[in-house]
Amino acid sequence: MSDTQIETRLKKLETHLKAEENDILCDVVQSFRELDKIAYKLGFLSREQSYATRLSWWPMISVLGTYSAGKSTFLNHYLGHDLQHTGTHAVDDKFTVICFSGDNVTKTLPGIALDADPRFPFYQISHDIADIKTDSAQGVDAYLQLKTCPSELLRGKILIDSPGFDADNQRTSTLRLAQHIIDLSDLVLVFFDARHPEPGAMRDTLTHLVSDTIERSDSSKFVYILNQMDITAREDNPEEVVAAWQRSLAQAGLTAGRFYRIYNPNVCMPIPEKVKERFEKKCNRDMKEIQDRMEQVGMERAYRVISLLEQATKEIEHTIVPQLQSLIQRWKKRVFGTEILSGIFLGIFVVFGFATTGVTMEGMSLQSPLTLGAIGVLFIAAIFIHLKIGKMATNQIIKRLKHEITDDFVREGLTRALRKNTGTLRTLFIWLVGEPVGWSRRMQQRLHGILSNVNTYIQRLNDRFTNPSGKETQPTPTQPTPTQPTPTQPAPTQPTPTQPTPTQPTPTLTTTQDTLVE
Repeated sequence: MSDTQIETRLKKLETHLKAEENDILCDVVQSFRELDKIAYKLGFLSREQSYATRLSWWPMISVLGTYSAGKSTFLNHYLGHDLQHTGTHAVDDKFTVICFSGDNVTKTLPGIALDADPRFPFYQISHDIADIKTDSAQGVDAYLQLKTCPSELLRGKILIDSPGFDADNQRTSTLRLAQHIIDLSDLVLVFFDARHPEPGAMRDTLTHLVSDTIERSDSSKFVYILNQMDITAREDNPEEVVAAWQRSLAQAGLTAGRFYRIYNPNVCMPIPEKVKERFEKKCNRDMKEIQDRMEQVGMERAYRVISLLEQATKEIEHTIVPQLQSLIQRWKKRVFGTEILSGIFLGIFVVFGFATTGVTMEGMSLQSPLTLGAIGVLFIAAIFIHLKIGKMATNQIIKRLKHEITDDFVREGLTRALRKNTGTLRTLFIWLVGEPVGWSRRMQQRLHGILSNVNTYIQRLNDRFTNPSGKETQPTPTQPTPTQPTPTQPAPTQPTPTQPTPTQPTPTLTTTQDTLVE
């Protein structure tokens, strides 16, 4: 992808956001452009990359969990369409991206439909898949598929159904794609099977969807659901199932969060009359809360995108640049250290040469063509050796980065930036090398300007979704125009939350358990 293709993609994104009448996110795209320019100057991004294309601009909900946990059944019930295959065993080993279509019939499209369309969050994902696929895989179509559905609940958002994490023949790639999906999602529904709440049955889910996520800054977007609770209705002690499940989560490190217990009334087991009312009441209450969260992803998407802009901006100043400065210093030390050793060996070689030939310094004339020629050859050889040493030092440091930095994006960016900072010209004048290329006080001011814009975007979002004073506000020149959504009228694609807040708080898990049976 060239810089022209990146610009074309960003313009299409702006067109899409304008169609949504989302003026705030349109301005955020401009801030991403400014951030890209800074990263280009540092050498951290190539001209084929953009921070804006590393995130999903669509509101996204992902559904993850173990096999037979009822993920697909839940989605079918939510959408009101039999879209996903269901069963007690693995019936679909692909990630399924579900989006809205005005057609009355559902359609299934291959993974290339996602890989080749820049509007979706899996654009050119085939490049990553090519690096991790196994011999049994057949490219992107082996991992992804796109399904369309006419449900109005899908308008303006994307749902992603995942294969289970157990007994997966394409385990490595599945986990990599799951991590990619989690990073892009505004809401992550993690399903567990009430029929198998013991830790052994959900070991992988506990590791990858609990232990690996509790330290995330966006951990509030994870919702944990114990599904198919109807199976416990005939148990003598159904609350023990919930207790066992919560103990397993606590052992994985999760001591806070919102947990739900649900079942699908359309396919549930017969529930004894004496507990049926209580089961239904609890299930309906939890289902409503889950669906309310799903309806709020449009609002949460805007905050997520702005938050990622802030995160990327701070990362450049506080992480990327210091790491690059450290790498440059390591490079200089390696070059100087190697040249000192080379100089010592060269001096020994010259002394040995004089000793064996019987030539002395007194017997040499600086005006002699032979002497001048020898000096010239030595000077050129010294420059060549110096450049060679500089390149070798760069390659050695880059090789070490593979073990020091696990994040592929950061490692590749630092590799690119280090090469830019250790090129031929900077190697020749290595003693003058100080700050990284493109880094200056003016560049810092530009980053601070982006952060200032972030605060402005958040305030504008808050004005749109909140009004603490309760007073009616009048449009001002800095607010959206009449053709755009006003602060008291949310954008059509962003549902109005019943209790709007700027960010989604992380609820605390209480030590008492709601019992299903008294």
